[in-house]
Amino acid sequence: MKKIIIASLLAASFSITSCEKNFDPVITGVLSPANFPKTEADFKLYALQAYKPFGSKWGYSDVAYQNMFFSPEYGHLAMFDLPTDQMNVFTEWGGLWEFFSKGDFTFLRTQGKQSHFEKVRYVTRMTQVIADIEKATISEAAKNKFIAEARMGRAWTMYYLLHMYGPVPVILDAAKINTNAESDLTRPSRQTYVSMVADDLNFAAANLELSPSEYGRFNKGLALGMLTRLYLNEKNWAEAEKAARATIALGKYSLVSDYAGLFRESTEVNSETIWAVNCDPIAPTNGEGGGNFNAMALYCLPNDFKSIKLGGGWANPSGVFCPTWAFYDTFDPADKRRNLLVATYTDKAGKERNRSNMRGPVLRKYPDESSPGADVQGNDMPVLRYADVLLMLAEAINQVSGPTAEAIALVNEVRTKHGGIAALSASSTASKTAFNDAILMERGFEFYFEGIRKIDLVRHGKWASALEAAGKVNRGPSELFPIPQYVINVGEGKIEQTPGY
Repeated sequence: MKKIIIASLLAASFSITSCEKNFDPVITGVLSPANFPKTEADFKLYALQAYKPFGSKWGYSDVAYQNMFFSPEYGHLAMFDLPTDQMNVFTEWGGLWEFFSKGDFTFLRTQGKQSHFEKVRYVTRMTQVIADIEKATISEAAKNKFIAEARMGRAWTMYYLLHMYGPVPVILDAAKINTNAESDLTRPSRQTYVSMVADDLNFAAANLELSPSEYGRFNKGLALGMLTRLYLNEKNWAEAEKAARATIALGKYSLVSDYAGLFRESTEVNSETIWAVNCDPIAPTNGEGGGNFNAMALYCLPNDFKSIKLGGGWANPSGVFCPTWAFYDTFDPADKRRNLLVATYTDKAGKERNRSNMRGPVLRKYPDESSPGADVQGNDMPVLRYADVLLMLAEAINQVSGPTAEAIALVNEVRTKHGGIAALSASSTASKTAFNDAILMERGFEFYFEGIRKIDLVRHGKWASALEAAGKVNRGPSELFPIPQYVINVGEGKIEQTPGY
């Protein structure tokens, strides 16, 4: 049985409440601060708060009900894969699904406190946790490891908030907690904000373990990989190259030969996955207790699809996440990665379903192979893989030096190992621009439905044009989300609305 480290114990031990007029967190709960935390074991438990947003349950209670970053709804797949050229518009359920799939985020302006913006409170909470650990009378090694977990969680949260809203007001100085500073919702400059994220990730990379004994804890490779993503998206090519090379130098990771196996329960722990959401096929789906679960087959399979365990998906006539035929057709027919997109099947009534009567191929990246009786799946959900590090390194090198032999070899390593297809053509590596386009296309083949497509398109300056090419012409005014109106009201004019809204 895999260890599920984000357990109900955490929810039972701590809860966070807040005043209505600002975003300050106040810790309450059943444990007395007079006697907890004191020992190293106490602080190990205390540091688990860092993992709270990084699961795949429906959500958790924190001031208001909060979705996690990898929740089935309002998670990374809905926010960063649906609003791209790879996915069809999904109108059957309306609401968030329709708007995200169109790339129109205007509806989020009226979102309440379940908004991800509320996670600025989590950032403040981690600042307090870090301060508490710094004052602990435990070994320096343990202290640095626990602080690294808190700073990893804080940095990763700030990274996601940056890609949702742009720079947001955060408190990284514990001395400002419970002062008037909590009411100051002025946005920092992007340079200042990114520097704060980078500082946290560098500390985490220096102090997290390479191979934690408990599966699912943050690790050194994750910190370096996220640092690479941060710098790449900020187009700081030199620092992105440095962080990617440091990840490779760890000597821990390598590409697997079976691409499909990365997403199957039986082979989910492997040499390539740097960090994944640890999912349990028997995790309860009602309430906040228990472990994470993978419900993606329910959102990807059409209702009439004869699935192995779950009896088909929830949506009809296509899954919520339904790739376009145009995306399917960009694959080399021999590319093994395309095999996870089902182009034809026989439905429950015995009718053949194919391109003539399907909105798009069925997305089956996470096959439903859990134990009989399971309500959901147990497939772990990779969030960072070694293939990403290799392709990010190739992109950073190309931006500085053009299509070098090393950069081309990095892309071809992924293509041949995972896709089983030929190396890039001479024309696709003839110039910096051509190779950059080839890398973006390769990333589409490699990482579809892994929650990074929109971020990739924005970095390459192609998000708007990609949506229009996919027929999503009614998209909203910005690549970013609007700040919810209740935050604007609380901010009393200090926080600026996202441009365009």
